[in-house]
Amino acid sequence: MKTRKIQLSINGQIREAEVDVRKTLADFVRDDLALTGTHLGCEHGVCGSCTIVVNGETVRSCLMLAVQADGAQVLTIEGLAAPDGSMHPIQQAFMESHSFQCGFCTPGFVMTTYDLLASSSEKLSDEDIREALSGNLCRCTGYQSIVAGVELAQQKLAALSQAPAAAIGG
Repeated sequence: MKTRKIQLSINGQIREAEVDVRKTLADFVRDDLALTGTHLGCEHGVCGSCTIVVNGETVRSCLMLAVQADGAQVLTIEGLAAPDGSMHPIQQAFMESHSFQCGFCTPGFVMTTYDLLASSSEKLSDEDIREALSGNLCRCTGYQSIVAGVELAQQKLAALSQAPAAAIGG
């Protein structure tokens, strides 16, 4: 087994590890760093459950190797909450809108929403939201409550007059 030493910032904390060069970023985050909020669904990049933010862009962590994240800034669902444990406005909006049922797909939807709202300064239409979320699959909700969660998150962040990154101190 060939390994390589990597260093990355994950949720604002510098981490170093020796990893198998074939290990996915999803497996590294879950197994080596014990950040199990990132879920593995299809492991083919189709479902979006493993979505995280790497260097400001959403990625399917099941399709990215951990060694590719060497030197990167990585944000997972665990990194959204404030240091005191209070939820990020997006997480709060999803909860208030009942945007999940079983919750398996929720981390991927939340991280996709985080990136969507961080990269948009305009109010998004229902159609814009649905298109942005089209790469994430949910087998439970029918999506309307998820769209409602994104819309509420927009309102919450606008009320705070800050972008998603500012809401977590990033």
